[in-house]
Amino acid sequence: MAKVVKFPVQPPEKFGFRPVRKKREAPAPRTAQLNLFTGAKVVKLNQLSSFEEALLLDEQGDRAAKEHYLKAIKEGDSLPDAYCNLGIIESKLKNFPKAIDCFTLSLKEDPRHFESHYNLANLYAELGNLPLAKVHYQMSISIEPDFPNSYFNLGLTLAMNQEVDSAVLMLLEYRKRSAGEDLAQVDELIENLLRSSK
Repeated sequence: MAKVVKFPVQPPEKFGFRPVRKKREAPAPRTAQLNLFTGAKVVKLNQLSSFEEALLLDEQGDRAAKEHYLKAIKEGDSLPDAYCNLGIIESKLKNFPKAIDCFTLSLKEDPRHFESHYNLANLYAELGNLPLAKVHYQMSISIEPDFPNSYFNLGLTLAMNQEVDSAVLMLLEYRKRSAGEDLAQVDELIENLLRSSK
């Protein structure tokens, strides 16, 4: 017989995407020798790059951001970040296969891209693919262990997957790293999980 795990009436919401908010430097090339013929790009004087333009539009909620991210990708400007933010846009548009493709293309460019692992985990959790969500939350924790939302989301994913002991451990980790606004709800969730496992 299955046990019902009761969540608080309004659990703290952490299943949100995390966009890249600033341009990062590209990861170092993986060759031992410096290639003198790669890495060149057109530098616009007194203007923003295509990625920076897309980011500004995205932060303003402008639909043109998608086209600017595509332009940034075409120009090779901040590829992992542009793919990641484009994945968020595609996810919000319910284009889930395209969103997954964008996040994985971001990870192809930078396998340790934190936001892409975290966002891909959120998307898989939303789609009900808990094993893949679990893997990507674990990856995001290994890359940025101080980001509390990864622990919370992993805890919820584990709870939904009936891994109660592991879920409680992750929620306790979240509790240690959290700013403290929703700790009463987290405590209630932990208590409900422990009660259900008896």
